[in-house]
Amino acid sequence: MLAAVADGQALMQELQAPAETSGPGFRYLLLRSGTTVRAYVNRCAHFGVPLAARQDLLLFVPHTSLTCNVHYARYHWSDGACASGECEGVGLLPIPVIVDALGQICVAPSP
Repeated sequence: MLAAVADGQALMQELQAPAETSGPGFRYLLLRSGTTVRAYVNRCAHFGVPLAARQDLLLFVPHTSLTCNVHYARYHWSDGACASGECEGVGLLPIPVIVDALGQICVAPSP
């Protein structure tokens, strides 16, 4: 729900893996700016590690940037593109999302 993500918040989320598998869930980030929500895979484009392992370790400047807490590569909030650090030429993997009429955040169909 949109109401569960404060304006300017970057929130770590995880889709649980099916019970019959032993693998980890799928970790991603939800970012809110007003009524706009963006989602990115929680994976640094520079080094392939999570940007953060826990919510309290997630480095971000609201509405501006996300920073990997391993090598400090910084990415633009608005599009996931590299802003500084060793990520030049690469960016975060976006997940297309929409907010429906009920305020639920849903994965959107590919354009």
